Amino acid sequence: MEYVIIGNSAAAVGAIEGIRQRDNTGSITVISEEPYYAYSRPLISYLLAGTADDKKMAYRDVGFYEDNGVSLLLGVKAVSIDTTSKEVILSNGKAVTYDKLLIATGGKPFVPPMKGGDKKGIYTFIKRDDAERLKAVAKPGTKAVVIGGGLIGLKAAEGLVKCGVDVTVVELADRILSTILDEQAAAMVQEVLEGHNINVILNDTVTEVVGDNTVSGVILKNGQSIECDMVITAIGVRPNTDVAANTDISINRGIKVDDHMRANVEDIYAAGDVAEAYDIVYEDQRVTPIWPNAYMQGEVAGRNMAGDDVVFDSGFARNSISFFGLPMITAGIIKPVGNEYEVTSIVQPDKKVYKKAVFKSNRLVGFIRLTDIDRAGILTGLIKEKIDVSPFKDKLLDEDFGFVYMPKSYRKEKLLGVKRK
Repeated sequence: MEYVIIGNSAAAVGAIEGIRQRDNTGSITVISEEPYYAYSRPLISYLLAGTADDKKMAYRDVGFYEDNGVSLLLGVKAVSIDTTSKEVILSNGKAVTYDKLLIATGGKPFVPPMKGGDKKGIYTFIKRDDAERLKAVAKPGTKAVVIGGGLIGLKAAEGLVKCGVDVTVVELADRILSTILDEQAAAMVQEVLEGHNINVILNDTVTEVVGDNTVSGVILKNGQSIECDMVITAIGVRPNTDVAANTDISINRGIKVDDHMRANVEDIYAAGDVAEAYDIVYEDQRVTPIWPNAYMQGEVAGRNMAGDDVVFDSGFARNSISFFGLPMITAGIIKPVGNEYEVTSIVQPDKKVYKKAVFKSNRLVGFIRLTDIDRAGILTGLIKEKIDVSPFKDKLLDEDFGFVYMPKSYRKEKLLGVKRK
């Protein structure tokens, strides 16, 4: 059996480990445009700041590929797929044949059209090379404008500030981190950012980059001018479906897959940020570009490619991140719309504590935790397993909330491994 994986990040690693659970002899070939072994993309802001080195960045140890019998084609791009002859066509003109193919190409940054967008000094921030390029120019006393106040933009801003750069973040929405935080939580995080000299501008965007051939500043929609030496576009990431273009592989926002991570074309699978899979909270097909999700989807795909019969049934958005020592974990629906939802919250501004829980039909479907994150893992499990929380709903935000409040059968399963009947 010839397994081919396009991409070399979390989903690819999950797929390799999934395949080897079932098949120890089939050949595995990994094709990656990047020249690196798999690394932890969430750590690139720490690489920029100089607090993460190659060892910390590594997602698996140096012997991972050899131990799993993987042939690596690094620094070469997969440009197209011939689904009839079952070949992946490479940028060097060569072709790789497959019996089973996994597309794990991740996402690509969305760079908005703007006047002056072709000048030198404009960067993106999703890959290791992006961090390396920024690190080379991020010197004390320089100035940067980050377009976008989401996770990518704010982690870039944090890394730049730690390099001594004067940073301004421009966000079109009415709050930072608008996809994972509500207004209250976002305001608390913004206060921390501003306390570390990050200037945040909301409800605005960059319409023009000024300078001769190199960036010297930006002009906002409201007419304000900001001097800067570099611009980082971090508005968002889109599924990188380029390799599947002009094929019969079904694509919506991402490559559409079933609960086995199979695309509509036989022997082709997709996983990670490029895949559009079922979200158990929204009860719909969605792209969920998060690191743990990518690995789990990849593992399910790999096992099924090797002949197993397993489903991916735990997909939903969750994020664990920190800014300047302020930890946060969010999951699921955080700003519900509709009378069918119930919301409870606790705010302690002086301690930077915020806890919010969102319920639907006595199920936990979302939460936000700032600072007090110790019980977040339990909450994530409640969402994943669709537990009826009505017996202990009023305890979920308590400081001492834990398994002691759970039904006895659930406690046995989680603490002793005894399956519920």
